[in-house]
Amino acid sequence: QVQLVESGGGLVQAGGSLKLSCAASGSIFSINAMNWYRQARGKQRELVASITEGGITSYADSVKGRFTISRDNAKNTVYLQMNTLKPEDTATYYCSALIHSAAMAVSWYWGQGTQVTVSS
Repeated sequence: QVQLVESGGGLVQAGGSLKLSCAASGSIFSINAMNWYRQARGKQRELVASITEGGITSYADSVKGRFTISRDNAKNTVYLQMNTLKPEDTATYYCSALIHSAAMAVSWYWGQGTQVTVSS
C-alpha cells in the first residue's frame, strides 16, 4: 500500500514564504513524475508544478519565478518552496505521484491536501 502525506501548509501574510513537503511511503519500487496541484474554493483543481524523475521542472504561469519544485529521490519526497505569496495563492495544495509499486503496478497516488492561506 502506498501513501502520500503532505505537510507545511499554514497561514502567512502576503509577501511571505512557505515550504510544502510530500512524502511517499509504502511498497514503492520507483517514482516517476511528482506534481503539486491546488484547488481554491469554488474553482477547479489546477496543476501548479511538476518534476520528472530526472529533475526536469515545469510551472503554471501564475507561479513562475515565485515557486520552486524539488525532490529528494532517496527520501521519496517532493517539495514546493513558495515565495512572494499572494492572496490568490490561497488554496488547498495536493501532491500527486506516478508510482511503480513493489508489485510492479503503476498508478497515480494523491495526498490528502494541506491548506495554504495568504492574508492581505
